[in-house]
Amino acid sequence: MSLIQALLIALLGYLGSIYGTFLFGTIGGWNGIGRPIVAGAIIGLIMGDVKNGILIGAAIQALYVGLVTPGMSVPGDVNFASYIGIPLALAANATPEYAVGISVPLSLMGVVAIYGVATFNAVFVHKQEKWIAEGKLKQAARIPIYANISEFVVRFFPIFLACYFGADYISGVIEMIPEWLGTIFQVLGGILPAVGFGLLIKFTLKKNIELLFVLVGFILMAVLNMPIVPITVIALFIAYIDYKGTQKAEEVN
Repeated sequence: MSLIQALLIALLGYLGSIYGTFLFGTIGGWNGIGRPIVAGAIIGLIMGDVKNGILIGAAIQALYVGLVTPGMSVPGDVNFASYIGIPLALAANATPEYAVGISVPLSLMGVVAIYGVATFNAVFVHKQEKWIAEGKLKQAARIPIYANISEFVVRFFPIFLACYFGADYISGVIEMIPEWLGTIFQVLGGILPAVGFGLLIKFTLKKNIELLFVLVGFILMAVLNMPIVPITVIALFIAYIDYKGTQKAEEVN
């Protein structure tokens, strides 16, 4: 991987980790280029392999599709999983399953980074409160910029170092992995996305009977091999009928 590629990926990794206004707020940053499937397309474009970048990003996205972070409770971090896992997987010509496997420990490293930054930035919060009390509003308004310095340090440099120096060694590391262990990684990589969808279903379904909708979708795709567009149309039709039925039931009650 070239120096320019590593620098671009590291810079985008930092921008994708912040909630600030640099990229249209959370729409462009954390919830935009911070998502694995979007990051995969961008990293693939930078490294000249958009197709595999998207495939790997989609595999990682499936694992974290049910990820929610209420009240700074962060079970996983998609930033390191995306901006370190995807470029290293592309550099090594690894499969999406391998990428999912290495994304898990990278995600845990990202969680450490999140809590580390949050703890350190408490200093800036107290500083801002002090400046507001003293009437130094201009200085207080600059606090979000100062606070982003720590975020830049813990995101940009690890991503850059991993991409620039790690890309040359990752292929050799994967070749050193025994075949049986590689098979385990691939199996786990295939199972883990199901965990992500399971978490999503847990948060979205209100009643156990609604699992039938998921089963119908699975049958249409996995058994009948229907394309996604007609399945989506059928899902919209079923959702409309369910909505109208629920509405009538509420009117009766």
